[in-house]
Amino acid sequence: MTIDSQAKVLSNRYLALDVLRGMTIAFMIIVNTPGSWSALYAPLAHADWHGFTPTDLVFPTFLFVVGNAMSFAMKRLQEIPKAQFYRKVFKRTFLIFLIGWLLNAFPFFDYNEAGDIVFINLTEVRLVGVLQRIALCYFFAALILYWGGEKLGWIFSAVALLAYWPMMYFFGDAGDPYSLTGNAAIKLDRILIGESRMYMGEGIPFDPEGILSTLTSIVNVIAGFLVGKMIQRKGNTLSSVQTLLISGILLIALSYAWDLFFPINKKIWTSPYVTLTVGWDLLILGALIFIVEIKKQTGWTYFFQAFGRNPLILYVLSGVVISIFSMIPIGETTLKEQLYSNLFTSWLSPKNASFLFAISYMVLIWLIGFWMDKRRIYIKV
Repeated sequence: MTIDSQAKVLSNRYLALDVLRGMTIAFMIIVNTPGSWSALYAPLAHADWHGFTPTDLVFPTFLFVVGNAMSFAMKRLQEIPKAQFYRKVFKRTFLIFLIGWLLNAFPFFDYNEAGDIVFINLTEVRLVGVLQRIALCYFFAALILYWGGEKLGWIFSAVALLAYWPMMYFFGDAGDPYSLTGNAAIKLDRILIGESRMYMGEGIPFDPEGILSTLTSIVNVIAGFLVGKMIQRKGNTLSSVQTLLISGILLIALSYAWDLFFPINKKIWTSPYVTLTVGWDLLILGALIFIVEIKKQTGWTYFFQAFGRNPLILYVLSGVVISIFSMIPIGETTLKEQLYSNLFTSWLSPKNASFLFAISYMVLIWLIGFWMDKRRIYIKV
């Protein structure tokens, strides 16, 4: 990692992007760290399977923002020698993937039945995850856009979304090709990853960031790139806002029409899920450009800028710090449970306590981001 001022420069050129990135990180921390997973307000939980909630918008929005930022960086990357470009892309992909895998393994030890510390079996650590998907989507999108620019980006996106549908249908179970146990994505992951290295959040080995569904998630990055290029051509103008809003509404309408045949589903990242999330991202970005760039109402934006300038390290810290809180013993419980019990559940209803804990923890991570920003520390991989 290196300390870099790129985030500051980017925010000066395109503040709405920095704000959107910061909003995404803030919401991601809130939904990832409730006080109790058994006490959630419905919008703060993922859809059980088919369907869509506000929480299902967070991850694809981060991918969209990665692509949007890439639209500024690609011109510079195209001017350097090819070998240097490939080194930069491969290095960044490897480091982000490795950080994600290490985050899955953290804290690298566990307790056995006798209470003794034992190191975990690294061969059974979950292979993929959120950062790993970001790394792979960045990698493939960067290559596609470097090789063929916007034209190839459009072609790949259309082919990927259309091809994914028959791939899921014909290689899934005949009775229900889009079910948890019978979809093509889980079948491929069992073969290539192995059940011991897959996510168990659904009660069975199934990875929502698996191999096959990475195909369609690349489109979220490319969409961000294409939108960024459009904004650079047209500027932060009412015309740009109009284009974003109309396009967003059309994509959302398309998604729900497609949903009748191919369900909207975040966990297998279906094609209508991609068009739905890109549609919402266009509406949100359009609104931000209107408020921040055109109306110049920026007094409220700094809170999110502090997140948006150091997104990777703050996301990693949000996972590490809560893990440490859950490891520190306090009597018969842990520091996290003591804080949650004494400061939240002692006077709030279960759902309110869980929600306020998540908000408070997000603010704690923000304070770290605030400290880093005030010292001009921007960590880039």
